[in-house]
Amino acid sequence: MSKTEAGLGPLDGAVESSSLYNPDLAPVRERTWGTYNYAALWVSMSVNILTYMLAASFIQGGMDWKQAVVTVFIGNAIVLVPMLLNSYPGARYGIPFPVLARSSFGVLGANVAAVLRAMVACGWFGIQTWIGGEAIDVLLRTVWPTWASVPHHTGICFMLFWAVNLAVVLAGIKYIRFLQGISAPILLAVGLVLLGWAYFRAGGFGPMLAAPPRFTSTSELLKFMIPALNGTVGFWATVSLNIPDFTRFARDPRGQAIGQALALPLTMTLYSFIGIAVTSVTVIIYGTAIWDPVQLLARFHSPVAVIVALLAVLLATLNVNIGANVVSPANDFSNLWPRRISFKTGGVITCFAGIAMMPWKLLANHKTFIFGWLGGYAAVLGPVAGIMICDFYLVRRRRLRVRDLYLRQGIYEYSKGFNWRCIGALCLGTGVALVGLVVAPLHIFYDYSWFVGFTVSFVTYWALMRAEEPIDDPALEAAD
Repeated sequence: MSKTEAGLGPLDGAVESSSLYNPDLAPVRERTWGTYNYAALWVSMSVNILTYMLAASFIQGGMDWKQAVVTVFIGNAIVLVPMLLNSYPGARYGIPFPVLARSSFGVLGANVAAVLRAMVACGWFGIQTWIGGEAIDVLLRTVWPTWASVPHHTGICFMLFWAVNLAVVLAGIKYIRFLQGISAPILLAVGLVLLGWAYFRAGGFGPMLAAPPRFTSTSELLKFMIPALNGTVGFWATVSLNIPDFTRFARDPRGQAIGQALALPLTMTLYSFIGIAVTSVTVIIYGTAIWDPVQLLARFHSPVAVIVALLAVLLATLNVNIGANVVSPANDFSNLWPRRISFKTGGVITCFAGIAMMPWKLLANHKTFIFGWLGGYAAVLGPVAGIMICDFYLVRRRRLRVRDLYLRQGIYEYSKGFNWRCIGALCLGTGVALVGLVVAPLHIFYDYSWFVGFTVSFVTYWALMRAEEPIDDPALEAAD
């Protein structure tokens, strides 16, 4: 298929002078990423502290290791579906997430979807930065024990690590690419060290995985497992939306799909097993489930081991934070005002918004993390995913006019830049998913917030847009 057939012909002066255009949001022309690149991307993003903590939180919540592993695998197999569906238009047209959202939300309404996605990323940025700050705090207490008596010592370390992240953002994308190449091996090594420690302390895999579940009945298990599964889907609900930011660089749609399908569920499950196994051992050794690996490392008796491990965690956390939690919101904020907000400026906004999200509250315990943070934003991002997938595959029939995505008064103008039917579907899906927070008999809607929001918004958007006459335009070629 030629670039012209795919809607990627030369962008004329009207597009390049448009208020909706800047080079960071333009379609990518040189595609260089293949199957290996996308497999490596998911390995580097999946092998991170929060993957460990997500799985470990299931043990803290009362699951045994088998129940936790199954929950992680099923959740990631489910989220892979919308991930691949949203990947395709990015790979086909070379456009990022906020530009793709203009097709369904309108050229200005896309800012609604972009800001929702960006604010969640800011929250994740703050969470990762808090973890890095904790690591610095433990490191300083190991080297300099009196550091623990310094007022607000953890908060000071948080701000120190935040400043390091900001410096990398200001330095530019080339440093981000350098860090991406070294994070996964480092965190994998730390995980294996913790797994080895757990193996020897427990006396083998048998004892270390022998911790029984705390649930006494199937109904009691399901009461925890359903929101845990919803949280696992919500964990990657963010990237399932902005995956076009990465697949726009794909040489072909098939290669990126294979790379993601192979790497995402497998890597998430394998690295989660480390968190599950090690946390199970902490129940045996310490009498309580320690789900935060930084706090677990603080209990090690060898200062050298603690220092080396924490330095590795710091470096890898910095990379994951920049790669997973800055790239997307930087594009999203740039979409708000393309002529004034560059990628770098968007990254700076992300850094400051991360503080405002108060990550120390989101990580207070496994309940606030799974039920509050993951379940809460899944109720918002599930509807966005439902709308975008319905729009591209059912309403547009996999055809887009790329030029009009960057212009006012084009086919995606709707009503002064906003598709109010789309906004209505978004509000209804989110409202139904969140109603369980205030209506006790309907709490199951919140337990399934991503699934409920996705389904309600998908169906509503399809029903509202069916009255829209399909665009009969020879410039819009059907996808292969």
